Amino acid sequence: MERGTVSFDWDDGNREKCQKHGLSIVEIEYVLTHGETFIVPDVKNFEDEPRFIAIGRSPGGRYVFVVFTPRRRNDRTVWRPISARYMHKKEIARYEKEISSAQDR
Repeated sequence: MERGTVSFDWDDGNREKCQKHGLSIVEIEYVLTHGETFIVPDVKNFEDEPRFIAIGRSPGGRYVFVVFTPRRRNDRTVWRPISARYMHKKEIARYEKEISSAQDR
């Protein structure tokens, strides 16, 4: 999934839903476009369109969980964040353990 020059699809609906857990738009876009963000298909919630899960760190270093879907707009792909929240301690521990195990292989 190409992250080089990503555009985002924001409106009142997804902006409010994503920000209700304390994240800013800047933090969400940062997680989706920077560094070592881990992105995988969301196979459990593959309703009418493909969805992806992104796990990364905010500019402040906190782990963030973002669900988004790519959409076509005017012959280009934009990413529409659906939900975003900070991760809980147990989720972070599980994620770090899985990443560590994958790196040891």
